[in-house]
Parts: sequence; structure tokens; C-alpha cells
Amino acid sequence: MEFHLSKKLFKEANQYLVGGVNSPVRAFKAVSGQPVFIERGAGAKIYDVDGNEYIDYVCSWGPLILGHAHPQVVEVVKSVCEKGTSFGAGCEVEVELARQIIEAIPSIELIRLVNSGTEAVMSAIRLARAWTKRDKIIKFEGCYHGHSDSLLVKAGSGATTLGIPDSLGIPTALAKYTITLPYNDLERVKEVVEKQGEEIACIIVEPIAANMGLILPGKGFLQGLREITRQYRILLIFDEVITGFRVAYGGAQQLYGVQPDITCLGKIIGGGFPVGAYGGKREIMEMVAPLGDVYQAGTLSGNPIAMHAGLQTLKILAQPTIYEQLAQKTTLLVEGLQNTAQNCRINPFFTKVASLFCIFFTREEVIDYQTAKTSDTARYATYFKEILNQGIYLAPSQFEAGFVSLAHTQQDIEKTISASRDGFKAINNYGMVHSCLKACG
Repeated sequence: MEFHLSKKLFKEANQYLVGGVNSPVRAFKAVSGQPVFIERGAGAKIYDVDGNEYIDYVCSWGPLILGHAHPQVVEVVKSVCEKGTSFGAGCEVEVELARQIIEAIPSIELIRLVNSGTEAVMSAIRLARAWTKRDKIIKFEGCYHGHSDSLLVKAGSGATTLGIPDSLGIPTALAKYTITLPYNDLERVKEVVEKQGEEIACIIVEPIAANMGLILPGKGFLQGLREITRQYRILLIFDEVITGFRVAYGGAQQLYGVQPDITCLGKIIGGGFPVGAYGGKREIMEMVAPLGDVYQAGTLSGNPIAMHAGLQTLKILAQPTIYEQLAQKTTLLVEGLQNTAQNCRINPFFTKVASLFCIFFTREEVIDYQTAKTSDTARYATYFKEILNQGIYLAPSQFEAGFVSLAHTQQDIEKTISASRDGFKAINNYGMVHSCLKACG
């Protein structure tokens, strides 16, 4: 493949955009590569400015579960745009979308629509602190909940150690209110809560961790969090920005049978447009202005374009067998990749659930952030570049999930598996070269 225009655009972009991008992972630094600039998408395919075609497993990082430019979504958006794009006032469709979400997710009785996942989570944390009249929160290492100050924080080696900001610009005084624990380690949660439970407002978790690759919750982990939070009157927040309407129509909480106090949503509920939402028990949500004193507002919240696109998407997803189809496609893909890897004498660790999947280039079982970090990122970069050149677009980072859409066909999956054979062979060649260099000193 040739990338002349992408290279030219990236060079120009660096003159005007920070790092040439508007979100860090797009810079391809994690794979030591050159980012491609996308011109259009259709179904399961995207096309870059050089005319290269790719089978897309990023799907705009999750929202495009129907595929790119789904005809029914495009049609409704065109119709809406002709009537106006935003009013800064109520519109009927935001009520319809809210009703659709609440009917799908029983733990949500009242909802507030916002413009991003970051905004939803930030608002949910503020609400939890107001409800409990406590300041500290527990999050889990490797779980990403947006870039608000309280959540870009790591904890020290001990549960009582002051939080260390994970980004410059976060006051230490704020960081100390965030406790970070290992994902899937219920015993550590119990230890911390037994000592500090009266100070903790909420535990926030990705019920399926999808921002350090894809890591599934261990048996009893989510149920244990629910029991602990009830016992200590701590609010349990599920960040379902990725998993909401992706792993099941009712999200991960339907899949695992655990209801949180507050749920954060995004991505799919906007049908490809910027959106977010947080909702939960009525008595909690009634603390939000204008009913209560927890303030949150947004100019473009509930805008008709995102609302119509999201509503149309959810109506399609509500049809029978949709999630069975998605799971079958994902299983076919992952099993094919596993068999191909074994035949090439490569033994990565695969994870999958519903329409999410991940390849970790490590032989360890990946159950948390620390085991995910044992992955060989150089191997992933080699694999990524090889299959990109064959028209397969995966996330340009080892620590991201892959997404399957309804638009992916068996032919797309077979082509992906075939391209991966060369990707795995390239890893073997990479390993032999480095072994020779090491032997030669």
C-alpha cells in the first residue's frame, strides 16, 4: 500500500494540531507507525485519502455497531439536518431516546443526556459525592473513565497511599481522594473498604474492562462489588460507555445480572455522533439540577442529530437475534485467529465477549492491568503493520479492544484470518532477526 497523501497530511497536521491529532492514540506512536487519514466509510470498510481499503475493527472506537454510514441512520440524520442541528432547548426525540434507554436498562429510572463519556462519568462522580456526602472514590488500575481530574490518577503500592496524578496539571490535593486498586482483586477492595468505607463515596468500574485491551470480570467480582457497596452504603457506578448496548441490549449489567446505582453510557447511544449519558435510581438522579443542587449543564446536550441517530441505532439493535449474530461473527473471527496463530507457532492470549475481542501478545492469562502489561508491544506493532498493509485496520495500540459490527461479513472475517497468517509469520521473522543480532553482539 502507498500512503503518500496520509504522510503529507500528517506533516501538515503537525503544524496546526497538537501532535498532529485530536486524540493521542491516533498518532500511531504505540506501533511506531505513520497514521492514516480516513476519507470515508461504508459498512465494515473504511477508505483512506490514498484510496486504500481496510476492513475496520475499530468502528470509531465502538459506536458503529451497525457499521459505517448505515442507510437508515444516514437517512434520518439527513432529514433532521434539514430542520435544524441544535436548539439549546427540549425536543421530542430526546424524550424518545431516554425512554428507549430506560426500558432497556432496568437500573436506570431517570437519566441525563450529555455530550461525551468523560462528561457522563465526571457528572456521575460529582453526584455520588453529593449523595453520600463523602469525598473518596475507588477506581481500578487500567480502567479508563475519561480525562477528568479525579480519574486520571493512580494509587501507590499500598491502599492507603496518597494518589499520584497520572497526568500533569492534576492537583495532588485532588488526587489524594482517588484510590486505585487492581481489577478483579475483590480481596483488596474488601481490605480498603473495611478501613476507609465511611469516607468512600463510590466505586466506579468498567464491568468489562475494555481500555487495557479486553479483560473480563472474574467469577463473582461484580457481584462482590455490589455486596460490598450495599454493606457500606457506597454507590456502585458502572462505566458502560463501551459495553452499553454492545455486549447485550441491556449492557454488561444484563449479561452478568448485577445492577449498579448509576450507569454511564456513550458511544452506541449516539449512533456515531458525540453523546454521553448518566442515569440511575430516581431518588439519586433527582439531586441533579434543576430538581436538586448538583449542577451540570451542556449547550449541545440532547441535540436532535445525535438523538435521532442514537434512537434509530437502538431500534435496529432491539430486533431479535441481533446480538446472536454479532457473537457468532466474533467467535468465528477469534477462533480463526487462534488456530492460525497456533499453526504459526505463536501463542498469544485471546479474550472475547459478545462483539468485543483482543489479542494480547503474552502467554500469561490476562486478568488485570499488570498481566496485560506483560504483552510484547513490539510484537503487536509488527503484527499491526503487516495486516494494515493487507487492508485490515485494528487499533494502533496493544491495549485497546477490537470491535465487530453487524456489517462484517464472513468474507471479511476470512480475509482477516488470512492476513493474520502473514502477520504472525512476520512476528517469527522479527524474532529471528533480533535473536541473530543479539547473538552477534
